[in-house]
Amino acid sequence: MVMGDPRLIAERVLENVEHVIIGKTHEARLALITLLCRGHLLIEDVPGVGKTMLARALAKSTGCSFARIQFTPDLLPTDVTGVAIYQQGVGQFQFRPGPIMVQIVLADEVNRATPKTQSALLESMEEHQVTVDGVSYPLPRPSMIMATQNPIEYEGTFPLPEAQLDRFLLRVRLGYPSPTDEVLIMDAQQSHHPIDTLQAVTGPEEIISMQEAVGRIYVDPLIKQYVVSLVNATRSHESVYLGASPRGSLSLMRATQAHALLDGRDFVTPDDVKLLAYPTLGHRVIVSPSARVRDIDSAQIVDEAIERVPVPGVRARGGG
Repeated sequence: MVMGDPRLIAERVLENVEHVIIGKTHEARLALITLLCRGHLLIEDVPGVGKTMLARALAKSTGCSFARIQFTPDLLPTDVTGVAIYQQGVGQFQFRPGPIMVQIVLADEVNRATPKTQSALLESMEEHQVTVDGVSYPLPRPSMIMATQNPIEYEGTFPLPEAQLDRFLLRVRLGYPSPTDEVLIMDAQQSHHPIDTLQAVTGPEEIISMQEAVGRIYVDPLIKQYVVSLVNATRSHESVYLGASPRGSLSLMRATQAHALLDGRDFVTPDDVKLLAYPTLGHRVIVSPSARVRDIDSAQIVDEAIERVPVPGVRARGGG
């Protein structure tokens, strides 16, 4: 399939999503970047700001299949991945796929499930497959998990382990809409919800083509060194208990490639790195207890890393 202009496709998708999620273009763009990087998105925010609607709107706009899994303490791993059931008529086990076997999955309130059930997501997030009774089943392409969690309510929750947090390419917070946007939301939903009439503006095949195009975006060796230096700065920061992993470096590089593609460029700039540093590294940085007492958070640590690391000069593709 011949891919159209990535910038125009992205503009169509984002414009479509904004019929549902008003005033959150940057956050919707980050969700699209995550999809184009074959990554997964963690949306951390208070209830009622549109986390679920963002996932549904992105799935509908891209023509991808969609499933929502409500994570609860009694949810079992097989409720997520599927189960092999013995069929008496044919005398063998047959796989009944779980809700994760779709293209875009909303893992709603993921931190309400037990660690055992949360771990059922690990293989699908890293290897894009699930294994049931020793048999592996690939997930459909493109595949993406959008997980939500409420950062305020801790009663009855199980904090996500670092190994799982590290598998999310980006973390975003939607935040409250501005008063003007909130009125527009009320106007849009006065008679019906716009998600009910939302139509696809592209298809999975075109998204897959864009995913492949992301890998062809040029990243200068100086930019790669800049990314590694930023990640190292989070590891050596005096207020950090655990810094970003090498997966964080890879994620930041991929995210900048997708951002450049959506901007119509075939190369990455230092500004791409700065823009995506916190969404990519913030959830991978564990602040030390003594620093938390002083109200230091991961955003401040990433900002200080950006200030400390020298910015490389921009040069043309393959230039000296």
